[in-house]
Amino acid sequence: MAQVLAASPTGVFTVTGLARRLGHSGGAVGNACETLVCRGEAERLGSKPRTYRATSATAAAAQHAAPPPPTTPGGTPQVPRQTSQQAPSAPPPGGRPVPITRPNGQKYHPRALAQLPDVEALQRLREAQVAVLLYGPPGTGKTSLIEAAFPDLITVAGDGDTTVGDLIGEYTQDANGGYEFVYGPLVTAMQEGRALLLDDATLISPKVLAALYPAMDGRRQIQVKAHKGETITAADGFYVIAGHNPGVHGAVLTEALASRFSMQIQVGSDYDLAASLKINRTAVRIARNLATLQQAGDVGWAPQLRELIAFQKIADVLGAETAFANLVGIAPLEDRDTVAEIVTKAIGRPVTALALGRQL
Repeated sequence: MAQVLAASPTGVFTVTGLARRLGHSGGAVGNACETLVCRGEAERLGSKPRTYRATSATAAAAQHAAPPPPTTPGGTPQVPRQTSQQAPSAPPPGGRPVPITRPNGQKYHPRALAQLPDVEALQRLREAQVAVLLYGPPGTGKTSLIEAAFPDLITVAGDGDTTVGDLIGEYTQDANGGYEFVYGPLVTAMQEGRALLLDDATLISPKVLAALYPAMDGRRQIQVKAHKGETITAADGFYVIAGHNPGVHGAVLTEALASRFSMQIQVGSDYDLAASLKINRTAVRIARNLATLQQAGDVGWAPQLRELIAFQKIADVLGAETAFANLVGIAPLEDRDTVAEIVTKAIGRPVTALALGRQL
């Protein structure tokens, strides 16, 4: 991939164009391009469609790549489709992976997973069709990681009201008063070979999730009974990943759901990252202390990275004193006194939950 990009330094390539040129599936090519982006050896320009071009580091990466494949008499490269048994490329020697821009414009800073940047590890698991379940408290960065790893992501926000129609599709009234069948995110992801995130999957009814399971096993097919019994077969690149918040009321990880996700990864807040992001050191220290107490079972809540980022934004606008008061105020009622005590001790003055004062 690096050789193709380096050969045309000013060229802009789509995933589809690269896939046709190299003979790989679109999913494999997209993953490889994102790996190069993660390493700073390529640049992603657009997302619809995804387009890439070389950076100043691409040529160096190309020199370490395998020799170009043989070509047919017509000049088309003969490249075998990559399989899950082939050894993935080695991580870049030294250096720190560059932050990755998510669809909302925010930066994601990769973390370590199996001696790789987590983004690259997930991309390799997708290529090998190993379904992953990320679990941990809300605000730890599960969704951020998945969005950074898969730019082609389609997201289903799960809750107790999610229906089979929300996943597969249903009839919807059109402008002329008639009805047409509109495919849901599962069918769209299968047809287009895209990644599908079941966010808060364990809040979705097990009966609803059962409609997804045939797409995840060896069949890679589902039947749309509501639409003439149509059979949908997953295209190359289709992949399912899920998020689970164990502490959220109503979240139940059933045996049927757990068995579909061969790899389950715990995600906690990276407090070292919080410190490197210039978040108030005292706030980070408080969060670490509460996290330790939470692990010991002494409290049920600790600020995660999401809360710490919000803390700093509030501190920048209204001052640190207000941000600390808000930190106490967002703690659950059963933990609020303990949080207030810890915050008070850390900053050396009494702190209570943020509240309106007297009339001005």
